[in-house]
Amino acid sequence: QVQLVESGGGLVQAGGSLRLSCAASGRTFSNYAMGWFRQAPGKEREFVAAISGSAGMFAYADSVKGRFTISRDNAKSTVYLQMNSLKPGDTAVYYCAAHLSISAYATPREAPSEYNYWGQGTQVTVSS
Repeated sequence: QVQLVESGGGLVQAGGSLRLSCAASGRTFSNYAMGWFRQAPGKEREFVAAISGSAGMFAYADSVKGRFTISRDNAKSTVYLQMNSLKPGDTAVYYCAAHLSISAYATPREAPSEYNYWGQGTQVTVSS
């Protein structure tokens, strides 16, 4: 089992920044690729960003490329999502998730169904 706890959400004005954190416990963190997803009211959960266990491979949704950066600190078992130039459309509950990776260098997955473990979510609200 892997336990994930997100933090760092809040209310921010458009154009502002937030950094989300997700602390993991339970298993060897570097064995897991990590992803961030979000879900707005009335919408399906969507992929935001993902990072491989080695932190050498990344994937981003087109909607956040150039604005969001995913990173991880394996020594702290924590993954981060730096969000800059936030827009009202970024408003959602943000979830971190983990999937066991066959290789620390494999490209991380983007489909929510591929992820085995999920955090409880943290609310991000961007006002216009």
